[in-house]
Amino acid sequence: MYRPKGINELRTAAQLLKPTAPTGGGTYTQYNGVNVPNYPATGEVIYINFKSYGGTENAVNGVISYIDTALITTWYRSDITADCLIKLESGAKYRIISPPENIELQGQYMTFKVERVKGS
Repeated sequence: MYRPKGINELRTAAQLLKPTAPTGGGTYTQYNGVNVPNYPATGEVIYINFKSYGGTENAVNGVISYIDTALITTWYRSDITADCLIKLESGAKYRIISPPENIELQGQYMTFKVERVKGS
């Protein structure tokens, strides 16, 4: 049976924020021609293993910036999809940037990469 390396316990509490429908609309709102998902302020608590490797270096037009990325491992849940957000106890929100992977198709653990969402 597969057990991810370095996982003793899934001990970091986080909230799973799934897109919800605002009053009288769908799960997405159009803002300046772009569909923007609507998220609730709080969500269901899940327990995760959160590993940050210092972010990812990105160079655009000669400007180097660092994107705060992390790798999350948690129990498998089919309702965690690429349009969900993960909110830590510190208030930091992370967007899922890779499709969640059902490790070895066992339905026991899943892993995905996230990046921090800043601003409004």
